[in-house]
Amino acid sequence: MPHLSRGRFASIGALTDEALFDRTGIRIAFTERIGGVSEGPFASLNLGDHVNDDAACVARNRAIVAEAFGVGPDSLVVPHQVHGGAIVRVAGSSAEAVCRAKDEAETGADALLIEVSDVAALLCYADCVPVIVVSPSGRFAVIHAGWRGVLAGIAEDAVRLLASLDRDDGCGVAEGSMNVYIGPHIRRECFETGEDVRDRFVGRFGAACAPDRNHVDLSAALRTGLHGVGIERIVDADACTVCENDRFFSHRAQGGIAGRHGAFAVRKG
Repeated sequence: MPHLSRGRFASIGALTDEALFDRTGIRIAFTERIGGVSEGPFASLNLGDHVNDDAACVARNRAIVAEAFGVGPDSLVVPHQVHGGAIVRVAGSSAEAVCRAKDEAETGADALLIEVSDVAALLCYADCVPVIVVSPSGRFAVIHAGWRGVLAGIAEDAVRLLASLDRDDGCGVAEGSMNVYIGPHIRRECFETGEDVRDRFVGRFGAACAPDRNHVDLSAALRTGLHGVGIERIVDADACTVCENDRFFSHRAQGGIAGRHGAFAVRKG
């Protein structure tokens, strides 16, 4: 079953599943703010390159993450996130295949599905929901789910694609045997929305995802959507980026000027 606990990897702190790594070689991680070189509102492990932080600091921070988890910086795929529904597949581990995936991801994507060893996914967040899905086949997906992405079902789409690829390979992997990890994000007590957004969530996921007229529970909505595609094994970090702004970056808590923590995954060869 999926499990999350805090670990220390070189200078950085992260939530991870050690049992998953021990049994499968798949390292998943939700990074924290500590351990990097950025300063000010980006202190210190800012992984976002679109927030007006010093570019050299961001590059060093990403290298720190790659080093901490034992991968080469060239094997790191970091998409340009656009709050859309595009999922980029990484189906080869050659330098050419990884470059193609990077180029595709740079045009705009909010999920990476990786099918090979030693190619790592890194997506960036500061209140949106990080989701990692791991199949027993060894494939995994890392997903950026803002409220638009949750409504659009990007996590469910990634599960369907994983399951389809597994079936095509004859793996016989059912959706119910996949692990899903929901990382730190803005929780319902802090995610205040207009009634129009709230009503869209209720219409799509039911009243359980909206505790009142002005708040939405993104985790509850995600769980409902994932249950609908056969996912049963879900663990939630249960951490609020707004309430724990000293530990995670938060766009809302920091008035729109904030770094980005990350969701990372790789299967070690």
